[in-house]
Amino acid sequence: MLIAFLFGVTNRYSFFMHPKNNNRRNQPNNRRPQKRRCPDDARHAAARLIWLVLEENRTLDEVMASEESYAELSGVNRSFAAAIAKSTLRHLGHIDVLLNGALQKPLPETAFYARSILRTGIAQYLADLAPAYAIIDRAVELAKSNKIAFGMAGLVNAILRKIVTKEQKPELKIEDLLPAVWRSRYQSFYGNEITKLIANELLTHSPIDLTILDGDPVDIQDQFGGEILPNGSLRLASLPEGFTALEAWANGQVIVQNAAASIPAKLLGAKPSENILDMCAAPGGKTMQLAATGAKVTALDLNEDRLRLVAENLARTKLNAKLICGSAQNKAGENCYDAILLDAPCSATGTLKSNLESLWIKSPFDLPKTIQNQEELMRTAAKALKKNGRLVYAVCSLEPEEADLAVAAAIDAGLRLDPIKAEEVSGLEIAIEARGTMRILPHYWSDKGGLDGFFIARFLKL
Repeated sequence: MLIAFLFGVTNRYSFFMHPKNNNRRNQPNNRRPQKRRCPDDARHAAARLIWLVLEENRTLDEVMASEESYAELSGVNRSFAAAIAKSTLRHLGHIDVLLNGALQKPLPETAFYARSILRTGIAQYLADLAPAYAIIDRAVELAKSNKIAFGMAGLVNAILRKIVTKEQKPELKIEDLLPAVWRSRYQSFYGNEITKLIANELLTHSPIDLTILDGDPVDIQDQFGGEILPNGSLRLASLPEGFTALEAWANGQVIVQNAAASIPAKLLGAKPSENILDMCAAPGGKTMQLAATGAKVTALDLNEDRLRLVAENLARTKLNAKLICGSAQNKAGENCYDAILLDAPCSATGTLKSNLESLWIKSPFDLPKTIQNQEELMRTAAKALKKNGRLVYAVCSLEPEEADLAVAAAIDAGLRLDPIKAEEVSGLEIAIEARGTMRILPHYWSDKGGLDGFFIARFLKL
């Protein structure tokens, strides 16, 4: 069914692409830029971070946690390196348009460090992080100080002078912020205008949302500041200094959770004393939402380390849940639960603003395996539900296949759609589809800072 859907039934989804994804760089035979002291350690660290993210398809958080040149920086320099790296990923589509336009021929694949120097230099220009002379001088020094990039110092100088010395920044197509392989998919499914709105969200910084588990929202707002959103979340530009000492945090009344991510658990409608399964529980935000209702919650996850995070979060919020480590197929059982929340592992393309590298280190060709797992989890969840039980399926994905094929699998497993009603999702009525499912796009609530993209569907077991 999966292969037929993707490759034969319809051309609605743009899957017909050459298997060599231009956004997934060839692996450079484990060669890495030399880790040596440089004239500008912050910019050197930023260039290394970008190289490791894009050449090894790793997340920025992973690389920051392991990269020595970044860890060795002082507080101010570390913040500067992080700002450069995040700006590079945020503007990467435009950076590569400018870089490719300035090059007479493509950089060789072995020029991975020089490419990172150029990309991070252009990012500083587009994000107004440094004046042109500093960008050029430091970039040339970095190239000269590195054995691999030494021979390209002249090219680095010439290219950056061509780009960053212009007082008026070039007018670039907003949709070019997205990698071409993803952009074409979104244009096909959502249309050009919505694709532009999605891309534009990359240029705005992700806010911090708090889900209020207990207490008066106004009192908690008085402690943290921020704005109460239509769904009840508290939105902040950033967490205030010393927030862990604030009463609401210390008492476990709030958790950090994107406003869109808080919706699936609410739509499940958990009641006190019901047996509820959070099937893919880590890191635990939805588990805590469910436990706060007084329901008997079982949190199931395959990853022991991630399940440990659930335990830590439950301890901080003073909530209880039964934790089980293992696969859903082996541990979920049959006819056990009144309701199940299935927040399934997915492509996570809906988090493109908070995980800036996500579209650059992933490929649509990864989707079939992901979807196969989602379908299997859906069948397992259907078996684990009691008769007349409820199931909410959610993915933080923009990909239509991760919605439509999961819905089809649920119906095949004996579930029927339970339409989500407008009054259940105040302020997000626009997200409700004709069939009663929800498709939240990143530009919704853009005047308030946007949202993570999500697909949500609710089912009943017949």
